[in-house]
Amino acid sequence: MAGSPLSALDVAFLCLESETAPMHMGAVLTFSPREPVDPGRVTALLARRANGIPKLRQHVRTALFPPGAAGWAEDPDFVAADHIRHHRVSTLYEPDPLSAFAARWIAEPLDTGKPLWDLTIVTGLPDGKFALLLKLHHALTDGAGAYAVAVGLLDDVTAPRRAPETTARPARLPEPRSALDTVKDMLGTTLSQAGETAGIASSVMRAARPPLSPVSAPPSAERRLGFVRLPLADLRRVRRAHGGTTNDVVLAVLAGALREWLVNRGKRADGRSLRALIPVSVRGRATEQLGGNKLSGYLCELPVGVDDPVARLRQVRRAMSRNKAAGPSRGAGAFPLLAERVPSVLHRLGTRTAGLAAPMLFDLVVTTVPLPPARLTLDGARMTEVYPFVPLAPRHAVGVAVATYRDTVHIGLQANGAEVSDVGSLRDAVLKSAARLVDAS
Repeated sequence: MAGSPLSALDVAFLCLESETAPMHMGAVLTFSPREPVDPGRVTALLARRANGIPKLRQHVRTALFPPGAAGWAEDPDFVAADHIRHHRVSTLYEPDPLSAFAARWIAEPLDTGKPLWDLTIVTGLPDGKFALLLKLHHALTDGAGAYAVAVGLLDDVTAPRRAPETTARPARLPEPRSALDTVKDMLGTTLSQAGETAGIASSVMRAARPPLSPVSAPPSAERRLGFVRLPLADLRRVRRAHGGTTNDVVLAVLAGALREWLVNRGKRADGRSLRALIPVSVRGRATEQLGGNKLSGYLCELPVGVDDPVARLRQVRRAMSRNKAAGPSRGAGAFPLLAERVPSVLHRLGTRTAGLAAPMLFDLVVTTVPLPPARLTLDGARMTEVYPFVPLAPRHAVGVAVATYRDTVHIGLQANGAEVSDVGSLRDAVLKSAARLVDAS
């Protein structure tokens, strides 16, 4: 069965793919079952659910026209169970066996000739817990779409009741329009998009700077993962004391952590900032949940040169307020929209080379993955933790993904293994930075 075409941005993520920079997102979900987990039973359950998600049955097929384009097509050899594995860890050899195994797992690129996803069930964890490791290629979907896929694999979540419908006046029929009016509208839209595209391109050029980031890294296929948990109540306490949003507080915590991490690595922090790319979903709320990438972004300077935690938060608040006032379709951070308007053939020719210039625009990615407020389960086992992971851009040392679930903020740290030998120091720095900000509130 034929599927939808890949957007130009989807094609760009495929073209960025390499052995040292695989372009897949990941998530580590842990569960606490009432009875010992049966991996075979969970595998069969996940296979049935995956088979019911059309996107997971499709692979990429190159199109003849337009040049460089591609589309999704039903994989005739698809067997959902072939994408699901089981691994039992041992606590005898690793102090944190789940993160050690997950680091090796996330470093493995997906086979781009097959449906672009992978699941691994991990058993052998303390207290009878098990984990589900989910990998989705960024060409398949963005973070918001990944959430929709993950929820489709878990147990059903009871939908909230809809408000009772009220009687409304009949809608007025639109006035008939002439062909000339229609042409004028199309021309106006085209000119508006052309102006917007030119504005974004100009902003990108102005924002570029020499690639001398203190968190740059050489190409490496090796990865390190870190898991961080922060009480949501603490972050809300900071927000009430100093204003802003919970996301602003998280960014300020990360700025403080990166400051300490730089100093511990013998690098200068004072008078310096690190530029974070904050992806922004422009996905429709109802009809596009399982579609491809619908992304823009903000560029936010993280004030790692500021020692005072409250002053850092104030600077982050001001920066994000400016971004939100401008909107997600303006500024250099909106370059995903620019990529969406570039013909696919040009992505085939130059995206990988252009991707190497990522440090000229930003130093790291900090993304937030939406989760529902309802308690999530798999085969009846309660989900206790969820750590998302964002792909590392070429030459980047670290990437950060954040998910709030129930009363906890979960932070997934992914680091370049050649540059970062111990991600634990960054994990500890996040905890210390959060504690300082809470104490100042």
